[in-house]
Amino acid sequence: MRTIVITGTRKGIGKAIAEHYLAEGFEVIGCSRGNASIKHANYQHFSLDVSDEEAVIDMARAIRESHGKIDALLNNAGIASMNHALLTPGETVSRVLQTNVVGTFLFCREMTKLMRRSSAPRIVNFSTVAHPLNLEGEAIYAASKAAVESLTRILARELAELKITVNALGPTPIDTDLIRGVPPKKMQALINRQAITRLGEVRDVCNAIDFFLQAESDFITGQILYLGGVS
Repeated sequence: MRTIVITGTRKGIGKAIAEHYLAEGFEVIGCSRGNASIKHANYQHFSLDVSDEEAVIDMARAIRESHGKIDALLNNAGIASMNHALLTPGETVSRVLQTNVVGTFLFCREMTKLMRRSSAPRIVNFSTVAHPLNLEGEAIYAASKAAVESLTRILARELAELKITVNALGPTPIDTDLIRGVPPKKMQALINRQAITRLGEVRDVCNAIDFFLQAESDFITGQILYLGGVS
């Protein structure tokens, strides 16, 4: 049975992805700031802030003791800021960068140490189409994900000798809490910039992740895949 670590599994896309891989027969280890919202015999949950270095290290140690190794890491946890740059407080900037950039880095660093015994070790980070589309009102969020993309490409080279592939996925807007506060007119304008003009769905995300996780995908690394025909 393969073991996968997924961050941000309490709700939204992260929870749906975790449920998808549980249904596929994986052992899933999730985390979030809050308590678990998934009850399953093959699900284990840690309550932590992904940017808390000591908490992430402790989580990795606990996984080593309970599982010995992991096969994949999905860095789904993230927060967004949808404000004009001139109206974005410094506290918000720090919070977005800590969660999206520092959190992703810490999990990549610590979980990589648990992948050496895996036959097909995989890391999939999460970006966003807000970066290539240069979306107004999302300067800090897009910048944080641009950093994640750079991290992905460099880690792909650094971890290649360990046979660990590192790729990133950039979903389009999906009907979750993250976008429900966006005015419909603004959301439609964003969707119209995609080649395929619809909201994304969790199945789209899972399909792309499935591809990256395949044993046959061992020659694919350092790639950023945007959904919806965005480039």
